[in-house]
Amino acid sequence: VAHEGFSKVAHAAPMLSLDNAFSDDDVAEFAARIRRFLGLGEEDELVLTAEPKIDGLSLSLTYEKGQLVRAATRGNGQVGEDVTANARTLKDIPVSLKGNRWPDFIEIRGEVYMTHAEFKRLKEHSDKFGGQDYVNPRNAAAGSLRQLDAGITRARKLQFFAYAWGEASDVPGETQTEVVAAIEGFGFPVNARMKRFETIEGLI
Repeated sequence: VAHEGFSKVAHAAPMLSLDNAFSDDDVAEFAARIRRFLGLGEEDELVLTAEPKIDGLSLSLTYEKGQLVRAATRGNGQVGEDVTANARTLKDIPVSLKGNRWPDFIEIRGEVYMTHAEFKRLKEHSDKFGGQDYVNPRNAAAGSLRQLDAGITRARKLQFFAYAWGEASDVPGETQTEVVAAIEGFGFPVNARMKRFETIEGLI
């Protein structure tokens, strides 16, 4: 359900949620499902990438001819909220993509988050002036992005990094690693701790 004041946005490609894995067996089963989905045998190469999960909120950014035209929250995965005006206040989100090798149409997906230092500053300020009781950085980031006053969002110093893409007129790479590198070249921060694993054993 969209917050009053935000219009709804249907995602061109669904924004799926992450699944949990609590053991090596869970990770091995994930790899087995990928092999089945791709029709790969046990001896076929399967290369994976992994990165630390930053606890924020997912955001999809739509660019047409290199210009930001829409920013939408994940919502229920099919329909989110249009928070374009607020997203434009984040310094990590380029209004115009760098270079000229980007697709004519591409959705850049990533995470909006609040650092612990900014959360502490916000909480101390709120406590001092009798404001909202913020529970954790994730909830504070989500609430900050969904302000009807974009000036409040700007003042919260939210950050963003990109890790994936949605619908695109052309995918700028053959692998996850290549596409994320291309996205970084477009002007986005990416997670520097993303790693490529040639074997499932290396991941677990």
